[in-house]
Parts: sequence; C-alpha cells; structure tokens
Amino acid sequence: MTISAMGVAAFSAPAYLTGDAAQSRIPVNPDVAPHYLSIVIHALPASLALFLGPLQFITPLRVKRPGLHRIVGRIYMISIVAATIAATFATIFTLDGVPVQVGFALLIAAWVYTLARGYRTIRRGEVQLHRIWMIRNYSLTFAAVVLRAFLGLGLALQEPYPWITFADIYTSSVWASIVICAVIPEYFIIQRMLTPLARRQQRRQTAATGRPDRAVA
Repeated sequence: MTISAMGVAAFSAPAYLTGDAAQSRIPVNPDVAPHYLSIVIHALPASLALFLGPLQFITPLRVKRPGLHRIVGRIYMISIVAATIAATFATIFTLDGVPVQVGFALLIAAWVYTLARGYRTIRRGEVQLHRIWMIRNYSLTFAAVVLRAFLGLGLALQEPYPWITFADIYTSSVWASIVICAVIPEYFIIQRMLTPLARRQQRRQTAATGRPDRAVA
C-alpha cells in the first residue's frame, strides 16, 4: 500500500510542475481559464499528502519521534486543505459529467470532515479517536491510487468489450474507488482497534467482578 501510494504520488506530480495544460492527466475545460490552475493546485498538495500519509502510521517513528510526527501531520493537514479547496473549483467545472461531479463532491466533503475530526480529537488529547479518524481520512486520500487501478482494469476490458466507453470506465472507477475507500477502513477499525478494546474492557470488568459482564459481551 505504501509503495503504491508513493509511486502514484511520484508519477502524478511531475506532470503538473511543467505548467503545460496539455500534460494534464485530467481533461481541462477550455472555457474556464483557471480550471487548469485549480487542477495543479489540487494535484501537487494531494500528491504530497498521498506520499506523506504512510509515514504517519509507522509506530516507531510516531513513538520515538513525536515531534517529527506532528510536523509531518501539520504538512499533511495543510496539503489536504489546499487540495480540497482547489478540488472544489475543479469539480464544478469538470468535463466528466454530473455523476463524476457528485462523486467527487461527496469525496471532498468526507475528506474535509474526517480531517477536521482528526484534528479536533488530537487537540483534545483523544489519541485513539484521532488515529481512527486519520485512518479514515488517509483511506480517502488513497482513493487516488484505487481510482487509477480501476482505470487500468477498465481500459484493459475495452479490448474484448469495445462498446465500453472511457466515460463509463472513468465514472465507474470514481464511484468504486470512493465506496471501497470508505468501507474497507471500517473493517480494520472494528476488527483491529474496537474489538480488541472491547475485549480488554470485558477482561478488566470480569477480573474486577469475578463474573462476565453480559452488557459488554
């Protein structure tokens, strides 16, 4: 996951460093002059966030270098804020149709909401909740990788099924990446974090009372 995230970030960003709209990997609206600029302002910080995100989940780095963890976290947060503002403008004027606009609008809203919750929880010292919300947030960031994977699969299907248009592939890929990146993290949050926490709580209550706590069980 880390390799694919950093690989996509390293692959995507250079195309937007040239200032050449012809190299844009997203169709540019020729009737809206700032559209390409909004794509650039979105793509560069979003690529940075995609690249930095995996570093925040490395336990030794987080435990031994908390100062570095906070610095990277602030850069990540600023990158997401800049990327979402630009993405809002880019989505409004996209040439990819209403279904794609709706999908990206929902993704942007969820991206901002999970980031805000992650920031608020760490400000309150709620480390476990902060971790849960940032897992959700980075999963939405990772949708950029999943989207490209689905695009590659869809394009591969065009050869045996030529009636499938690129618009169909792109729209389906956008929605599939959003749904997958919103749902899969919940499985890991429940199985890897909440379930063990509930079991530990049950064991503590059982040890204290000498009998299982039916409410917790």
